[in-house]
Amino acid sequence: MKIIEKEVLVKDFVTKSNLPASDYVINPYIGCPHQCRYCYACFMKRFTNHKEKWGSFIDIKKCDKPISKKKLQNKSVFLSSVTDCYNPFEEKYKNTQKILKQLIDIDCELSISTKSNLILRDIDLLKQCKKLKVCISINTLDEQFKNDMDNASSISDRLKTLKVLHENGIYTIVFMSPIFPCITNFQKIIEKTKDNADEYWFENLNLRGSYKQDILNYIETSYSQWIELYKDIYIKGDMQYWHNLSVEIENYCHINAIKYINYFYHAELVKAKLN
Repeated sequence: MKIIEKEVLVKDFVTKSNLPASDYVINPYIGCPHQCRYCYACFMKRFTNHKEKWGSFIDIKKCDKPISKKKLQNKSVFLSSVTDCYNPFEEKYKNTQKILKQLIDIDCELSISTKSNLILRDIDLLKQCKKLKVCISINTLDEQFKNDMDNASSISDRLKTLKVLHENGIYTIVFMSPIFPCITNFQKIIEKTKDNADEYWFENLNLRGSYKQDILNYIETSYSQWIELYKDIYIKGDMQYWHNLSVEIENYCHINAIKYINYFYHAELVKAKLN
């Protein structure tokens, strides 16, 4: 699929964050060509006036205003919340690289989340960041399932990226998101990555809007043995699976002395932050 490219002028790269673990977010792009079938960020079309299908366009943000050192000093910053800042168009436009060059002089807590091995291009810049965490998204070890879900880097490349970052002294996080019930095996992913991960973040699969039925149809076709469970969770609203898995993850991490954050109850965390 050909991706529609457009440059757009914005007043500021930095926006206030509603995420529970960050004060500000920076999204160098609008849209994302990874085309993740479960992508919650498709809601952005309500604000950007795009008529095209989510995943079929990329807006490259342009901003003449330098990033404010005063605003971000001693704050937490997340790159990125509604796009992958290392999507394939970053190789051409280098928005994220330009932003990083400004952030290395700011004493802020910076977290970068990506599914792309392109981040290794900037490893020398990353090593200059004062307080950096890099999250590599891995929710499966099955390349076929990954290919069914997104167009991002292969799982093999993500594992290699995690290893290179870790070996270069960068604090690494495996962001297990989204966890698919009975498909994502968190223990196997931890066993595969534990030598190169400093921390784990867990986030459950949320289904809403236009992609909900698509994912349910996929499960019914490809993982029919689990379709009744998915209907219980995503049609009937039964949260017992997530409660049980949350306890299992927490027990496993405690027993194995694994540092982790559980984002299963995202809405509650956001509410607590606002209060």
